[in-house]
Amino acid sequence: MNLDKYFAFVNIVAIVLIAGILLVGDVIVFNLAYVAIFVFAAARTMLSRAKKRVKFYLLAAYLFIMIFQLAVCNEALFATESHGAALLIRKTFGVALMFLSFVVSRYISAGKYAEFYLPSLQEAATISFAELNAGVEQLVRMAGKINEAGKSLSADNVKSIIDELPRHDSFRYVNAGALTKEYFAQAEASLADPHMYIMISNTGSEASEIISVFTQNHFNHASISFDRELQTVISYNGGERLYPPGLNREMIEYLGRKPGASILVYSLDCSAEQKRLILSKVEEINREGSAYNMMGLVLKRSFRPNIMFCSQFVYRMLQFAGMAYFVKSDGKVSPTDLIELDYRRKLQFIKEIKLNSD
Repeated sequence: MNLDKYFAFVNIVAIVLIAGILLVGDVIVFNLAYVAIFVFAAARTMLSRAKKRVKFYLLAAYLFIMIFQLAVCNEALFATESHGAALLIRKTFGVALMFLSFVVSRYISAGKYAEFYLPSLQEAATISFAELNAGVEQLVRMAGKINEAGKSLSADNVKSIIDELPRHDSFRYVNAGALTKEYFAQAEASLADPHMYIMISNTGSEASEIISVFTQNHFNHASISFDRELQTVISYNGGERLYPPGLNREMIEYLGRKPGASILVYSLDCSAEQKRLILSKVEEINREGSAYNMMGLVLKRSFRPNIMFCSQFVYRMLQFAGMAYFVKSDGKVSPTDLIELDYRRKLQFIKEIKLNSD
């Protein structure tokens, strides 16, 4: 049974509510609207025929979107007093954010995986004991995942991410010149080494903890280095509050934020010319400017060429130098893809670096 019949009335009510919110809504009304949309989208997803994995990713995406919406609402839209046209513009942007979950739902679910439906009474009455038992087991497993997610989505972690959001911009460059002349001199000196070095990290940062809820993987950061001693490590990151988010240098000791944090280091054969191509591209990005692609984590796309997230950056550099060893849209490349999709065994494992271990 298609949900169109069930949601036709809801859509009409939604239009009326949105108009009311735009006219008289304040920060509390907007926050309640974002939470209500999350609940609605989550319920709709749970009633779909989508695969369990797809449902999980959708729910994670909706949760991320709600956190983003609440952060923008409280830290930007209503952070300062405004009146008249200025207030209307802010509210209009806030209303536009309400459709983000539905855009993601349509792109991921309706277009690719699932037909949404509500079960008929006859279908509901024919649920077998085995199906019921399987459902209970699934709920137990889900409860375990929710418990783990609750630890990652702690108040401190979420507050840290919200505090960090104003520094990010997914539409314009906010970082330029973060890499110094000394850095490029070090990288230039490593051109004789016939390898690039790829690293994936379990950093334990607040962002990494929350991303792990979405990816179900603890290795959620990727970096590259021009030298084996890892003195020239770079990636897209938040800048450690010393530099703006975007292309920045990384020091190994700052990648570990919690006991058990670790880094896996791999080497990839390359020519001096390929290495020089990557270095020239890094110089270009450093000169033109960059920004961390936070929205791309959900939307899987960039709004400008130099706006990327970590694994997207690493993959693009490999592509640019003709060194990519698998084919995938760069916006969909996760850090672990860099290792798991190495079907031709192009990478050589170098070492694991354990940080803050007892």
